[in-house]
Amino acid sequence: MDKEYLIKKWLSDKLSEEERRAFENLEDYDSHIKILEGAKKFKASEVIEINDLETFYARIHDRNQSKVKNIGWYNPLLKIAATIVVILGIASFFFLSKDTLVNTSIGEKTNIKLPDASEVILNSKSSIRYNEKKWDNKRSVSLDGEALFKVSKGSRFDVVTSFGVVTVLGTQFNVKSRDGYFEVNCLEGLVSLVRNENFTRNIPAGSSFKIVNDNVTFEKNSNSFPSWVSNTSSFKSVPFGEVIKEFKRQYDVTFSIDNINTQRIFTGGFVHNNLQDGLKSITLPLDLNYSIDTSNHITFQKIKE
Repeated sequence: MDKEYLIKKWLSDKLSEEERRAFENLEDYDSHIKILEGAKKFKASEVIEINDLETFYARIHDRNQSKVKNIGWYNPLLKIAATIVVILGIASFFFLSKDTLVNTSIGEKTNIKLPDASEVILNSKSSIRYNEKKWDNKRSVSLDGEALFKVSKGSRFDVVTSFGVVTVLGTQFNVKSRDGYFEVNCLEGLVSLVRNENFTRNIPAGSSFKIVNDNVTFEKNSNSFPSWVSNTSSFKSVPFGEVIKEFKRQYDVTFSIDNINTQRIFTGGFVHNNLQDGLKSITLPLDLNYSIDTSNHITFQKIKE
């Protein structure tokens, strides 16, 4: 059957059952029906007689163009308003969600007062991040490095690290989260470490929990306060390589450690305010010599027997 004939009869709702089946079987039935359904919704005063299909589509096109033109005079205002909304939205999001980031450099330590008067002492080459605007609802800091926390009593307080989340309500504790090294030392109260849904460990006052290269230890800690706060780094049964890493955080130096066993276990410490004294403290217990060039490059050698 003729397409135009079927469309005209469909518009006037006079299709027979056979003609309706033919109309629905038109190849471009779906695209026609969308346009024609819209045409049937025109007001009666706008309905005009259509002599052929081309004229009908031309009319539809003209009406659509007319509608676009009618709103053209306030398009610039819409664009300006939309731009303002976007800018305000971005500015509001940035302002409300902006975190405070504190970094320390080599040999630097800093004290930080959090919004609830909790205190943080940040060790060298470390950083913490927190959100002041959201603090009343969520006391949480992200730590990369080492810090001593004195937390004011209140709601849950989280220290988020790459190894897990340390959670307290109000206490003093030290957290060290470095590459391949993680340690929590609880000074007062009780802290909880959550690594995943299958691992939670409570750490009471006077205890420490340590992971070094996947080796886990949990022990009573005789030290009541972390020594680094008093400018001394101390170690108990850690690989010598960890000592070297910490030394580089406190002094702006580089090392040559060829033929030196960095997995050898070290117990001891070094001061942060005298390079020569610090080097003697970490080399003599291991029977090592050292030399320093003008660029603060340090070379270790084994003491010849």
